[in-house]
Amino acid sequence: MFGGGGGGFDPRKMEQMMKQMGIESEDLDATEVVIRTPDEELVFADADVTKIQAQGQETYQIVGEPETREAGSGADAGEDAAIEDADIPADDVEIVTMRTGASEDDAREALREADGDLATAVEKLEAEPK
Repeated sequence: MFGGGGGGFDPRKMEQMMKQMGIESEDLDATEVVIRTPDEELVFADADVTKIQAQGQETYQIVGEPETREAGSGADAGEDAAIEDADIPADDVEIVTMRTGASEDDAREALREADGDLATAVEKLEAEPK
């Protein structure tokens, strides 16, 4: 159906046909894609993602093997994901502890609540009564 013989198709001809039909596609440089369902999270690391625009709608095609996690192991339902401990650099924890005199655990918690913002974490700890 597409292209010449041999069962294959010519990608240039396919792209030209898509443009004639008003369909545009763009490869995205995605580093991670997460799909959350009520029961699980599908995490695609290093996925190939293509954005397709047709008839005024955007569609995303994801190609890759997902890692499956239980629901709730990431963000709480309805809330933006807070930075997890693994995402908080040890250097940031050290800076906050040195500046405020707080314990590493308190510094890490303040950074988590401040979404990793050093100044906000320091302000929060300095404002707390000692």
